[in-house]
Amino acid sequence: MVTMRKSTCVLAALAGIVLPMSAAAQGTVRIVQTNSAGDNVHIIDPVTNTVVGEVTGIERAHGAAPSPDGRRIYVANESDDTVDVVDVGMLKVVKQIPLIGRPNNIASTPDGRKVYVAIANSPGALQVIDTSLDEISATISVHGGVHNTYVTPDGKYAIAGMIGARNITVVDTETDMPVWTTYWDLGIRPMTMDTNPDGSTRNIYAQLSNFNGFGIMDFETRKEVGRIEYPKVPDNQLTPGHGGNTAHGIGVTPDNKYLVANSSLNSSVYVYSLPDLDLVGGVRVGHSPNWVTITPDSRYAYISVSGNNSVAVVDIAAVKVVTDIKTGGQVPKRNATLVVGQ
Repeated sequence: MVTMRKSTCVLAALAGIVLPMSAAAQGTVRIVQTNSAGDNVHIIDPVTNTVVGEVTGIERAHGAAPSPDGRRIYVANESDDTVDVVDVGMLKVVKQIPLIGRPNNIASTPDGRKVYVAIANSPGALQVIDTSLDEISATISVHGGVHNTYVTPDGKYAIAGMIGARNITVVDTETDMPVWTTYWDLGIRPMTMDTNPDGSTRNIYAQLSNFNGFGIMDFETRKEVGRIEYPKVPDNQLTPGHGGNTAHGIGVTPDNKYLVANSSLNSSVYVYSLPDLDLVGGVRVGHSPNWVTITPDSRYAYISVSGNNSVAVVDIAAVKVVTDIKTGGQVPKRNATLVVGQ
C-alpha cells in the first residue's frame, strides 16, 4: 500500500483519476474515503483496490459528495465548520465554504447544481450550496440537528434525518422548502432509498438508534410500513463499544436488486434482495463498519471499517469479503463513489 505524498506519485495518481477508461460509457470509478480522526481523504482505485491519491488538510472530514461530472468533491470539514471544495485534477482544496454550524453528512443533486449540508448543531438546519458559485444559497430550518442528508435518486427531494428529534424531513429541491415530516420512536441514523420503475422513490430504509436492523417507510404514504431485524447475534459474537450506532451504514445497489446494511453489533454486513427483502447472507468485516458505498456496476460494496482503520470490499451477490484495504487513515467513516468521464 502506497500513500501518495511525493510529487511524482501524485502525478501518476492524477493520470489514473482524470483520464477515462477505454470502456468509456461508465467512466473511471474511484472510491472517496474520509477519515474522521485524521486530516486527509483517500482515493481508492476499485480495479486494483489500492490507494491512488490523497487530499490533505481537511481535519475531521465527515461526509463527501462528488460532483456528477467527477471534477470536484465536496467534503464536510467538522474542524473548521466548512464544506471544503476539492479539485479532483489537482487533489487539492480550492475553496472553503463557511457554514452556520458543524456539518455532518452532505449530498449532491443528480444534476450537480446543488449540494445539501446537514448542520448537526441545535437547532439544526440544511444549508444549500449553489455549485455554480460554490456559495450558500439557502438555509432551511428543520426540527432538530441533522445527522445525515440525502437526495432522492430522481433529484426531486432532499432528505434530512435527525437522531435527537427522531424525524425524517423531506425538502423540495426546486423551492428548498420542507414539504413533509414523519416522526419515529427512535433516532434516525443512516438511510438509503430504492425506486419504482418510473424512477420515483419507492421506500426509505432508515437505520435507527439501538436497533439492529432498519425501518421501512413507504415514500408515497409517508408511513413506516415495517422493520427488518438482522439475525440474532449469539452473546459470544457481540462486538463491544458500538454505542447507539448498533446499525450504521446502508445502501441500495444502482440496479435496485440488493440492499447492503452494516451491523456494528457483530461487525458484519448483511445483504437483502429487493424488493422482497429476503436475507441473502451476512459476512463479518471487522470492528465498527460505518458506511457503505457501491460501485456503479452494482457488484461491490466498499465498507469503511472504523475500528480497523481499513476499507472492506464485499462482493455483494456472493456476500463475500474480497479484500481489506489499509489506507493509512485514522477512523475512516463516510465514503462515496466518484465517476470521472462518464
